[in-house]
Amino acid sequence: MKACGLIVEYNPFHNGHLYHIKEAKEQSAADCMVAVMSGSFLQRGEPAIIDKFHRTKAALQTGVDLVIELPYPYAVQSSHLFARGAVQSLFEIGVSQICFGSESGDMTPFLSHYDTLKKHDVQYQAHVRDLLQKGLSYPRANALALKHIGLTNGRLDVSKPNNILGFSYVQTILDEQLPIEPITIKRIKSEFHDQFISGDITSATSIRQALFAHDLSKETKKTMPPETIHQLREYAQTACTWHNWEKYFPLIHYLITIQSAEELSMYHGVDEGLEHRLKQTAKDAVSFKQWMTLLKTKRYTWTRLQRMFVHILTQTKKEDIDMVEALTRVPYVRILGMTKTGRTYLNAHKKNLSVPLITQLRRDIHPVLSMEEKASDAYYSILPPRIRKQFKQQELNPLIRI
Repeated sequence: MKACGLIVEYNPFHNGHLYHIKEAKEQSAADCMVAVMSGSFLQRGEPAIIDKFHRTKAALQTGVDLVIELPYPYAVQSSHLFARGAVQSLFEIGVSQICFGSESGDMTPFLSHYDTLKKHDVQYQAHVRDLLQKGLSYPRANALALKHIGLTNGRLDVSKPNNILGFSYVQTILDEQLPIEPITIKRIKSEFHDQFISGDITSATSIRQALFAHDLSKETKKTMPPETIHQLREYAQTACTWHNWEKYFPLIHYLITIQSAEELSMYHGVDEGLEHRLKQTAKDAVSFKQWMTLLKTKRYTWTRLQRMFVHILTQTKKEDIDMVEALTRVPYVRILGMTKTGRTYLNAHKKNLSVPLITQLRRDIHPVLSMEEKASDAYYSILPPRIRKQFKQQELNPLIRI
């Protein structure tokens, strides 16, 4: 059987994701669609609106055959580490192609961009370091360094979020010489950060905004398959909430208030004196959004600050991520769910895996699983104890079969 990989968050699964699966199947001619999905917290440093198990069910009912989890220390990171964890996970499970959405929609500029960057890598890296030392944010430093070596947005616009991630996938595949063919499809109808619903295919950001403002309104429902609507309702009925940063504000405010600046500086993402800025702004913050506004500067992007808050919430230290950075491959592949097709594919390929294949949290396998457990504990911490215990039980035997 031939498998095509998808790198996803499904926060929540919407009609754009349905289009992605349809196009990926058509272009790859694959028998099995394998999604590697972020768990409790996401790449831009946000809690998932509903838990990974309900998101897995929605995906399996809507075209995905096998869902594996992107381990937490890869999931809440900048594009290079996020891409490495995702691509390596899909490589381990045996996919021959990876299909990603992009603003470009054409592989040629991605490959050309890679060749030019590889040729001028020393010059590019030196320029990035110099600009960072001058106080620029990484996105701005990266854009100027690319321009410095002749990579302008005329070839591949790397100011666009899907192009950024897509290039990181291509770079990982080529740098590691993996036997995977990258395929891209063009993102249609909406921009990644669109704030308002603009038709039946729209951004996940606009859907989440609408859900928190209006619940499951008629306009919001038309953007998602029925199974997603069902899973959103089911989770909300049990947990009595959908997750966003404001729900965690009292806890994260408490954690930062009781710890010293020196203790805060040990967490991943708390760099360049941010610990002092955190302590100072905590005195005035009365909501998460206001706190972010007080913290944000030209140097510290919104996404970078949100990731920092996630790592504080999950007690993730710099040394933890240093350990992950040093790994040459993902430490395991964790299965969240599968269809009959996914089960057939897995049975045929699991003997070829070079890392453990797991379905539940077992700390004895690797320290990354302990980090995953802490992330899960942090995610469910806003729920009442009885409900929290009910959801945590899923971690012990989470395999979903459709």
